Amino acid sequence: MPTDFLTGLELGDRLGELIDRAAELKAGRSKVGADSLAGRSVALIFEKPSTRTRVSFEVGVAELGGTPIVLRSDEMQISRGESLADVGRVLSRFVHCIAMRSGSDERVTELADAAGVPVINALTPLHHPCQAIADLQTLKERFGSLEGLRVAFVGDGNNVARSLALLGSAMGVEVVVSSPPGYELEGDAGAELIGDPGEAVAGADAIYADVWFSMGDDEAEMESKREAFEPYRIDAALLDAASDRAIVLHCLPAHPGEEITADVLYGKRSAVFDQAENRLHAQKALLEMLLE
Repeated sequence: MPTDFLTGLELGDRLGELIDRAAELKAGRSKVGADSLAGRSVALIFEKPSTRTRVSFEVGVAELGGTPIVLRSDEMQISRGESLADVGRVLSRFVHCIAMRSGSDERVTELADAAGVPVINALTPLHHPCQAIADLQTLKERFGSLEGLRVAFVGDGNNVARSLALLGSAMGVEVVVSSPPGYELEGDAGAELIGDPGEAVAGADAIYADVWFSMGDDEAEMESKREAFEPYRIDAALLDAASDRAIVLHCLPAHPGEEITADVLYGKRSAVFDQAENRLHAQKALLEMLLE
């Protein structure tokens, strides 16, 4: 049976190996792994809009010598009622791996259960493991080791926070999530929950932000969230409360002036755009591992 990548925990103790390989691929981008996916095809299904995930996967497959096939759900027969299970069965006869971004964890699980090739979760409401492996690569790049680092995620206890907590804790990172009441991270993801953002970032090696508003939020929801999240904005004062060596992370897209101020997002302690670049290298390492 293929190994899927739905939460990231499927890799077990190979997660560290993946992060090290991502660094190798980054250092030797023009030549390392150039034919590791030669003769392979990867289907990329997008039910939700995407910039970083789509481009990093499409470019990554091509740089490894494979063929990426981008499929929008409104261009497929699932728009006419074909089940994800049947899509998985059919695509498995054509391609070697499937990645899917969806508004439903259940839909991605249905696809994976039926597919005969590895399935990658490219974002669902509960998980974003592809983002987390790039986050960990960025942290190791900056600090040399992951063991013992403290990362404070400040904002909505969402899919990004959950994946960071799950995979970070598996690699020895202490993950703290600070959210307003009613927006806390749910479930046992391995994170410490601290309501006060100042307390959460104390001693942190990295402070992590994400947008306050999700796709589909209506005006009333946005106004309610804005009021709740105002004290959780990452600004220079909050950054100063962290470790002197603390860096800033953000999974992007960002809305400067809302969840993070522009001076922090674009400042000298920001690793945000290295983090975005690492989506490419981490996903290339992931594809190699799943298709070895």
